[in-house]
Amino acid sequence: MRLPNLLATKNGRLMAFFLLYVTEGIPLGFAATAVATRLRRLDVGPAEIGAFVGSFYLPWAFKWAFGPLVDVFSSDRWGRRRGWILSTQVMMALTLLSTVMLELPQQLGLFTMILLVHNTFGAMQDVAIDALACSTLHEDERGLANGMMFAGATIGAMVGGSGVMYLSGVTGFQPTFYFVAASILAVTAFVVLPMKEAPGPARAPVPGSRLAQAGREMQVFAIDSFRSFLGSPGAFGGLLFSLLPAGAMCLGLALQSNLAVELGMDDDQVASLGLWSSILGAAFCVAGGYLSDRFGRRRTLFIYLALMSLPVFYLMNELSRFGWIMPVSVNAANRPPVPAALLTAFWIATLVYSVVQGLMYGTRSAIMMDVTNPAVAATQFTAYMALMNLAISYSATWQGIAIEAWGYPATMMVDGVFGLACLLVLPWLKRSDGSSTSYADALGAGRARAMARVLGLLCIAWAPCSYGGAWFGAAMPIIGTLFTLIFVASALFLLASRAVLGESGGWAARCGAWTAPLLLLLYARYYLDEVARWLPDGIGAAAFVATLQGAMVAVALAAGVLLLLLSLQPWRQMQVGSAQPV
Repeated sequence: MRLPNLLATKNGRLMAFFLLYVTEGIPLGFAATAVATRLRRLDVGPAEIGAFVGSFYLPWAFKWAFGPLVDVFSSDRWGRRRGWILSTQVMMALTLLSTVMLELPQQLGLFTMILLVHNTFGAMQDVAIDALACSTLHEDERGLANGMMFAGATIGAMVGGSGVMYLSGVTGFQPTFYFVAASILAVTAFVVLPMKEAPGPARAPVPGSRLAQAGREMQVFAIDSFRSFLGSPGAFGGLLFSLLPAGAMCLGLALQSNLAVELGMDDDQVASLGLWSSILGAAFCVAGGYLSDRFGRRRTLFIYLALMSLPVFYLMNELSRFGWIMPVSVNAANRPPVPAALLTAFWIATLVYSVVQGLMYGTRSAIMMDVTNPAVAATQFTAYMALMNLAISYSATWQGIAIEAWGYPATMMVDGVFGLACLLVLPWLKRSDGSSTSYADALGAGRARAMARVLGLLCIAWAPCSYGGAWFGAAMPIIGTLFTLIFVASALFLLASRAVLGESGGWAARCGAWTAPLLLLLYARYYLDEVARWLPDGIGAAAFVATLQGAMVAVALAAGVLLLLLSLQPWRQMQVGSAQPV
């Protein structure tokens, strides 16, 4: 029996993109719920689990970089988008299956690296699916299709999270890897393989290699994104809003999984909690979008973001009241009994949080579209979404560290308060009136100089902070996470500066482009002690670590100086109507 080409009909297209997004949600639910819960049962600490979940979101923060590759390296025989979807889904299944024989938690580092590669293919798939949707969906189908895509991602997260948790009670945890891989490959076999993508427009011959063409597209992306982000107050506010946590986040990340295990919930109970949370979240996402259309996006989003802190503060108070402050090892000899009232409070807080988070998700994407320049919509909106994933990544990381350093209530207090910071930016996110000046004003150059100055000073500040571990105490790892975000932002700024300023940027812009990769490599500072253990005899580990730490401080200082020099540039390329450099 020949399977139908779902792209041939309206209902088929809606079902196809629903199922394709299911495959995007499966690995995220698997990591954030099933694997995180399993690791806590194996007595892995909250900091390691937070780093694991945070690293899993990193590829989604840089998915914009895959766009030029998907556009340029494609096959007309297999379909320009279909070929990428097919290959990435197969690689997602293969990378997942390669972890079946790994021992946890002994090989957690290798397990994390493989799943990072696995999720990189997932982010590539997302870019290809979105591109296919743009070229395939009819205009009158896009609203409903986007709703079904989000629902598909939620169902996928439920399959990878709750589904795996239910199944692990029957088969054990390790065999569930086959189930997750089979779920992805089922969509590959029954949806992607029979799919017939319409041929794209004829390709115009371009000079140079395809790799060079992809590089040129990435340069255009950098220029468009940079100018769009800084071109207006709304767009600049969107940049800051994307980098900040969207409300309190701890009850949607690994902190919730850690607490579920510590409070004595078995796998079926954790799965049930995830199931109901997903159902409520998906339903109220639709409700949130509807209410925002009726009563105004900024007004409703302000309320939703503020409400997200309430269940966090409620659970924080209950944890303090019952004395559940620090993480409790699952193997502790004298584990304290879990009060039934505390477990009930955990259920209430988690379900209420899912409702409010769903309302927020249904509104946040819409308000980001309001400040996006239609001329570069794909570029700017994709970059906003990528930065939001970066916010999820660093939030999961710092919260895991904070739980071990400060305990659950203090971490939740900081998360609940810091989650309100985005409310300060919300007044900037005004719907554009559609005129050209609403997307680009005369202050873009000033914003570029100000951002360069702030990032430069922050990079230089790493020098005293890196040697101030004794002063910061237990908070030093959290300070390190903050500077990781600063280094990533600075590296992207330096790369974009080179593209936007061109030769007018002088040697500062040229050197900045070479310094940017070194800034990204500063993440390796967390693994210096581990690398030192591999050194042959005769090489002092302490001297080796100290030398590399000094080199890393020098990189941060150099980047800071270059950014300060760029803050002195006139940035005429940011002016309204200015020509882009070739």
